[in-house]
Amino acid sequence: MIGGTNNKKILVAEDEKPMARALELKLSGAGLEVQVVYNGQEALDILAKDPYDLVLLDLVMPVKDGFAVLAELKEKGNKIPVIVLTNLSQVDDYKRVKELGAKDYFVKSDTPIAQIVEKVKEMLK
Repeated sequence: MIGGTNNKKILVAEDEKPMARALELKLSGAGLEVQVVYNGQEALDILAKDPYDLVLLDLVMPVKDGFAVLAELKEKGNKIPVIVLTNLSQVDDYKRVKELGAKDYFVKSDTPIAQIVEKVKEMLK
């Protein structure tokens, strides 16, 4: 994966491989450096070692879900912006991730990937 001119690093934590691949391709195409992991524990492990500029986080994942990842990041005082991508569309879920520090929240089935990429670019400015 070749970084763009701005060399911003994005971590995508998404267990649905087709969705993860689509995000990786679109974000890479936008000139961003992308790392994909498939469960919440992998996300936490990699964030503990490497600095990232932004995290795209699915809520429903194996090993550790997105809520647990957000809670642990908040507990550690992590300042990396997190955008939640999920198929959970309950108001309670939205409130919970906001309380845990997520910067934004997209329902995957309602949101084109291009819109997610635009939001990522906007947040990295």
